[in-house]
Amino acid sequence: MTKKIHKEGLSVVCIAFLVFVVNAVLCFLTKSIAIYIFTAISLALLLIIAWFFRDPERSYTKDDSIIFAPADGKIVICEEVDEDEYLNERRLQISIFMSLINVHANNYPVGGTVEYCKHHHGKHFIAWYPKASYENERTTIAVNTPKGKIVFCQIAGVLARRIVCYAEEMIGKEVEQNQKLGFIKFGSRMDIFIPLDAKVEVKVGQKVKSTQTVLARLS
Repeated sequence: MTKKIHKEGLSVVCIAFLVFVVNAVLCFLTKSIAIYIFTAISLALLLIIAWFFRDPERSYTKDDSIIFAPADGKIVICEEVDEDEYLNERRLQISIFMSLINVHANNYPVGGTVEYCKHHHGKHFIAWYPKASYENERTTIAVNTPKGKIVFCQIAGVLARRIVCYAEEMIGKEVEQNQKLGFIKFGSRMDIFIPLDAKVEVKVGQKVKSTQTVLARLS
């Protein structure tokens, strides 16, 4: 598995790199202890930022009967709820919390036609709180698959202030399972609403990986 910088983080990483270079040059020219300290701090920030925006390349399979994890993180909710934004029916909700140490790139858990994509402005409660599903800033996406319609949401957390979603420009178009969906910056969560008769393969507290972990199998 190789790692690269996600395109959403390239500009931030470049700025951090330039700051480090400037400090390094000043450090070489002035021999100042203060500049040495600033150079060390700028290097540490550069490494942290590059690590946060990492986007590992992973091999994966495609299967219409499987719902893959759309994000890295930990399962914090797995329960029956009412999905009342798009489907208006009872569904199983699986929620994945992404901490600051997780990869924050998101992928489509299923393949099919994008039917719906809507961004909602909202609050920024801690992402693992149940009320974050309907009160936090979020983007909801619905994909019509060969096995039925699947709805999932990118949800911003306390620190997250920007949700990047590519689904809006794909409405009415086909997307592939595990294709790039977007990126949520600095701590967040994803909810997936699946049919009640799906066989859930994960449990609360379990760690999952995007494109790798099977969340559920569709009947």
